[in-house]
Amino acid sequence: MPRPFHPLLAAAFVLLSLTLGRAQPNVIIIYTDDQGSLDLGCYGSDDLQTPHLDALAQRGVRFTQMYAPSAICSASRAGLLTGRLPARAGVPGNVSSYQGKAGMPTSEITIAEMLGNLGYETGHVGKWHLGYSPETMPNGQGFDYSFGHMGGCIDNYSHFFYWNGPNRHDLWQNGEEIWRDGQFFGDLMVDEVKRFLSQERKAPFFLYWAINFPHYPMQGTTKWRKVYQHLSSPRRQYCEFMSTTDELIGEVLGHLADLGLEEDTLIIFQSDHGHSTEERAFFGGGNAGPYRGAKGGLFEGGLRVPSIVSWPGHLPEGEVRQQMVFGCDWFPTIAELCEAPPSSQHLDGKSIVSVIQDDAPSPHPHLYWQLGKGPRAQWAVRRGEWKLLGNPRDNSHQGTLDPKKDHRFLVHLKEDLSESTNRIETAPDQAEALQAIRDRYRHAID
Repeated sequence: MPRPFHPLLAAAFVLLSLTLGRAQPNVIIIYTDDQGSLDLGCYGSDDLQTPHLDALAQRGVRFTQMYAPSAICSASRAGLLTGRLPARAGVPGNVSSYQGKAGMPTSEITIAEMLGNLGYETGHVGKWHLGYSPETMPNGQGFDYSFGHMGGCIDNYSHFFYWNGPNRHDLWQNGEEIWRDGQFFGDLMVDEVKRFLSQERKAPFFLYWAINFPHYPMQGTTKWRKVYQHLSSPRRQYCEFMSTTDELIGEVLGHLADLGLEEDTLIIFQSDHGHSTEERAFFGGGNAGPYRGAKGGLFEGGLRVPSIVSWPGHLPEGEVRQQMVFGCDWFPTIAELCEAPPSSQHLDGKSIVSVIQDDAPSPHPHLYWQLGKGPRAQWAVRRGEWKLLGNPRDNSHQGTLDPKKDHRFLVHLKEDLSESTNRIETAPDQAEALQAIRDRYRHAID
């Protein structure tokens, strides 16, 4: 269940903000799905039109070493919303897309619960994939309002689960199944977001817009299918859908501006992890540039994601940050910018306000990922330019992995950005130092 609302606490923080002469910002998180590491014009993709997100980067700060909390959908979302390693938050991999199945434990404190306790109105639009039981659906995890699908993916016109059978419909509003047959889900999301933004309110708002694009099925609009008809598959289908995504985001950002809320709103844009190379995604289409890997693996192409933060008049504009940062950092960063009290749960993320505002060093001496559980779980540790992967998987098939020699895979990213050479035998001291970090996390999480 959501954390209880404490009106005296909320009133105290509102009074503090007024006393300091600074109002708490509205907060919008735009979380795309399966977007490749470099799939924006501002990241160098010269065959892809994304003018609205490129403009957002000009109004804010863009990151070049932002890492996803995980390389799979549910786990990444758990890390984002709790500020905790997904495995620590009880979501080491994907949760069930079947109705009635629980997901992220309700003991986890989400950004929605944190901000709700400050008096924020909280909304979710789009994909959830963190639980399909009443207590683990959005309204049970701190969201006052929810519209979208609970499972991992849907057809964007029938709104039926897009994977294995039996056929099942998946479109919900505040825990009640609704039907919008034949209506494009992208347009439905935009309508819901606009409606949420347009409400008259005395309190600030938090909106988590979890766009299920460019995740398969890739159903770009007719306009963009014509624009990219010269490209070959699968890049063609991917670009169609990515530009459709950018256009929808642009419509919402334009509406925010029309409401006069731009300077009152902190916007965080990010992909949940790297692009998909699954059959349903035509075996690829996303652009990871020099990075090895893709969705489902902990090489750079599965973890390094496009990310932008903007709050005009309050944060720098048109700047780039190259520090190593982490999707779990958004929880404590939002908490600092919204003047929330310290969290009562252990956070693995760290505030990156100083990185954003002052170009300060990364607050992380190292980063850790775990995907799955048990002895076959994938894991990785990065410290400085060294990175050690355990049980690695390369879904981009850019190189070979010997199961006998490469179950631990050590790379030096500055010398080998494509992670092509295993240094496990030539730098054993580095490997053991990173292994020790991994062992500490494993024991703590277990």
